[in-house]
Amino acid sequence: MQHDPRCGAILCAAEEELAPFLPHLAEEQRLSRAMLTLHIGRIGDLQMVLAATGMCKVNAALAVQTVLDTVSPDFVLNAGTAGGMSPALGLFETAVTTECAYHDVAEAILTESHPHLPSVWFASDPDLLAACRRAAERAPGRVHFGRTVTGEAFITDEGRAEINARFAPLTVDMETAAMAHVCYVNRVPFAAIRSVTDTADHSGIGTFEENCARASAVSATLVLDVLRELTR
Repeated sequence: MQHDPRCGAILCAAEEELAPFLPHLAEEQRLSRAMLTLHIGRIGDLQMVLAATGMCKVNAALAVQTVLDTVSPDFVLNAGTAGGMSPALGLFETAVTTECAYHDVAEAILTESHPHLPSVWFASDPDLLAACRRAAERAPGRVHFGRTVTGEAFITDEGRAEINARFAPLTVDMETAAMAHVCYVNRVPFAAIRSVTDTADHSGIGTFEENCARASAVSATLVLDVLRELTR
């Protein structure tokens, strides 16, 4: 970012992931766009727009473009939950995405045609990552920095070994790379902060549902501290 941010966006896949942020939003107004509810107000010194995008890649991409067209934020943060892929991560630990990719899209689709990426990886914004690293020093739980991969399937045991062998990610989810993709083509700074609901040892949709609220609160705590770092 070449200037001090004045407006930002926090996007989460699910309403439960967005819920911890709403009590911090002052002067809230709501707009309906593309069947999405945009919560617009202030968090600290920043004008913010918050939204639950819906799950999976198309919903995430649609929501990001809608927010960019409506509010023109200086940056986008993706928050919420993810599945742990690396054995280094435990339940409720947090992963900050340094770069992300699709695990279910052929490489040539993005490198040999629009947007002609130099590789399959979308890099997170360095200034946002620097703010994340400063905030992580104060976080009560463990914060990891590394790769995330995105695809349409919820990963339990099937496919886990292949994804780890190909990408060596910290986490997997169904939205982050799609959000990063839209931010990349619009030249808007992006980063993702998600906390772990399920791992190889604690897997399954039921585990995700049981842990979603707690993991969402952990992620939100770090994201809110990142916002404070951005306005220091």
